[in-house]
Amino acid sequence: MTDSMAADQGVQASSKAGPALADERAEQSSAGAVLTSPRLPLLLAQYAVFPVALIAGWQACAQIGLVRRSVLPAPTDVALVWFDLITGATDAAARYSGTWLDHAAASIWRVFAGFGWGVALGIFAGLLIGLSRIMERVLDPTIQVLRNIPVTAWVPLSLVFFGIGNAPAVFLIGLGAFFPAAVNTTHGVRQINVTLTKAARMMGADERELLFRVILPGALPSVMTGVRLSMGIAWVLVVVAEILAVRSGLGYLLNDAYLFYRNDVVIAAMLSIGILGFISDRIVVLVRDYLLEWNRLETFSGQN
Repeated sequence: MTDSMAADQGVQASSKAGPALADERAEQSSAGAVLTSPRLPLLLAQYAVFPVALIAGWQACAQIGLVRRSVLPAPTDVALVWFDLITGATDAAARYSGTWLDHAAASIWRVFAGFGWGVALGIFAGLLIGLSRIMERVLDPTIQVLRNIPVTAWVPLSLVFFGIGNAPAVFLIGLGAFFPAAVNTTHGVRQINVTLTKAARMMGADERELLFRVILPGALPSVMTGVRLSMGIAWVLVVVAEILAVRSGLGYLLNDAYLFYRNDVVIAAMLSIGILGFISDRIVVLVRDYLLEWNRLETFSGQN
């Protein structure tokens, strides 16, 4: 009798542990599935087909003379100039030869400095507006008015207040990054289920525990969406910020090359901004996936 009861308990325990073990094994196997899948070449081809076709068509138009190469340089010309911008080995970029690293480093610093203060202030303002109806009435109308003003309209005032240098560039980038973070954080706080907060209070949670263990985790998906949007806007605004206020950075390089009619350098600078922006976006996505791993696991277990 005792053996049969033990066997029944063992079966019940294994049946309860079965789904959990299956989910864990599925999660572990899915981590390396993309790298080990035989479909990897097909996936890479799908990612590459459009940019390769675009570059091939661009090269063909330049080769047959459909567009003048002085107006729209061929991809091969841009690649040679880009290589010289980075290495300074061929002098194809002339006065810009070997300057890419300095300009890229300056732009990266300004983007992340502006992004940092803009997102931090935006999340703080969004929390205040989302948590307090009084703060909503105090702050939200002003934010909604200011976010409709183009950032380029702030250029004259930023030069008056901050002068020439890094400060106006960082201000303009941060200003653009502030609004998506504020709006998305407000939305994230407001969409939290009231039942969760009531349950937390019934279990004895104080205001601090309610904020850090219920509200912030619940709002985090929307907050990270705002952070990702802010990063993209920060790279968009780096050109505006660097054209007038400073004498370094990829935005400055782009504008200076335009004045000297070096369209190959202009395109290389544009592509540089796009690639660095893409890398920055991937960094934000990695941070988001790490912070929201619990959400992904809940979704995965729910689907099973």
